[in-house]
Amino acid sequence: MIEPFTVLAEDEDLPRWDVPAQLATLYGGAIGLDEPCVVANFVESLDGVVAVPRLPRSHALLGDESDADRFVLALLRACADAVLVGSGTLLSSPKGTWRIDRAYPPAADALAELRARRDRSEQPLVAVVTTGGSLDLAHPVLETGALVLTTAGAAAGLRARVPEATEVVAVNEGDAVDLAAAVEVLHERGCAAILSEGGPTLFGQLLASRLVDELFLTVSPLLAGRAAAARLGLVEGLELVPQTRVAGRLRSVRTHGSHLFLRYALR
Repeated sequence: MIEPFTVLAEDEDLPRWDVPAQLATLYGGAIGLDEPCVVANFVESLDGVVAVPRLPRSHALLGDESDADRFVLALLRACADAVLVGSGTLLSSPKGTWRIDRAYPPAADALAELRARRDRSEQPLVAVVTTGGSLDLAHPVLETGALVLTTAGAAAGLRARVPEATEVVAVNEGDAVDLAAAVEVLHERGCAAILSEGGPTLFGQLLASRLVDELFLTVSPLLAGRAAAARLGLVEGLELVPQTRVAGRLRSVRTHGSHLFLRYALR
């Protein structure tokens, strides 16, 4: 079990749910989200790398194998009604389950109790945004049951190919998935708290649609370095400055060893 976090600063108006004592002790206090919401969670190296495509477990390596980061990941999953990922995330995490008990097993019972206190299902719904072309149909998360959010044009073909446990929903017409419509589908299904665990491209698309309410960012002490463009930053796929200003408002600062845990409001 990890040692408790050190809380350096935290807004007094943050929501605080009724959480099990073990979680509150480890995290340095209760956690809560302003629902309905879309929150994103990332770990980045000290020099700003969040993903290395085609490198297995790049997120864990960039996080310097931090148990504290895995605890925050598990805690946010326990708070979420749905975990939103892209097909690229499935490809980079071929064994991913997005279960709360897999991220940080020592606190599995307390995490399950948090969901029970909030009258939530045992695990959050896994929702995959895809246009179909790069979807890994053999991924185990589709075998156990997920929700695929796609375009009307791709839906029929995907329904014929995905495992029976997975549902395919046509979100909109056109060549790309309308993320605002996808989020609305999840809200209509009772998913008030949506956690984005997609990569920097999906995060950029969510930002462009003004859908992200909060960002939880772990800064690792590890330096990753860059020799080519294959190492990705927090936002990929669009340019913000100078035309667009998107700035976070810092709501919480925690440390655990040499790792920094930041929480920003983005709108």
